[in-house]
Amino acid sequence: MIELVERHTALAVVVGSRAYGLDGPESDHDRRGVFVAPTRDFWTLDKPPTHLDGPAEEQFSWEIERFCTLALQANPTVLEVLWSPLVTSRNSDGDALVGVRSAFLSRRVAETYGSYARDQLTKVANRHEKTGEINFKQAMHMVRLLMAGVHVLRTGEVLVDVSDRREELLSIKRGERPWAEVSEWAGRLQDELADAAASTRLPQAPDRAAVDRVLVAVRERNLG
Repeated sequence: MIELVERHTALAVVVGSRAYGLDGPESDHDRRGVFVAPTRDFWTLDKPPTHLDGPAEEQFSWEIERFCTLALQANPTVLEVLWSPLVTSRNSDGDALVGVRSAFLSRRVAETYGSYARDQLTKVANRHEKTGEINFKQAMHMVRLLMAGVHVLRTGEVLVDVSDRREELLSIKRGERPWAEVSEWAGRLQDELADAAASTRLPQAPDRAAVDRVLVAVRERNLG
């Protein structure tokens, strides 16, 4: 099955700390991508996989239909793929997908980004309460995610590269800021997220029709 990624990748990017501009010498290369299974593969009882690991280390790819489904749900991890500044490969199907990326955005972003960040905040706080320890890396990404949520609601663009806030964010990861200060910062960002949600120009729901048109066109191109 891995040949689907090797031969039919439409879009391949690097995400994670390197795309965020928060990387160091030992940072991973988090590779994510979208592949397009040949259309005829869906005509048999055994359907193509919805996602695959590999073949490279730290590489994970979604079949395009599964990717679109998750992106329509405003999944932050998936949306970052469409806005990553580190693109390693992209063909005409990938061009079509990126070309319609704004259609995936809606006010659901406020809920998904806020929910992901709150989950991380709860985990960090619970660990701190039970053990006295702080997962500062997790805390940093919680703050980064809230920043990204505010940004997309205000601008209609998914924020990936946060290198202009690099030192602020890395100071959390290095444990240089007290947990109380980080928690207070997160609270302010949650308030900003709520304000941005109240005034955003993003639509109530994503443009499924636009995404469908791209998906049908991709399936037709891959029918041969």
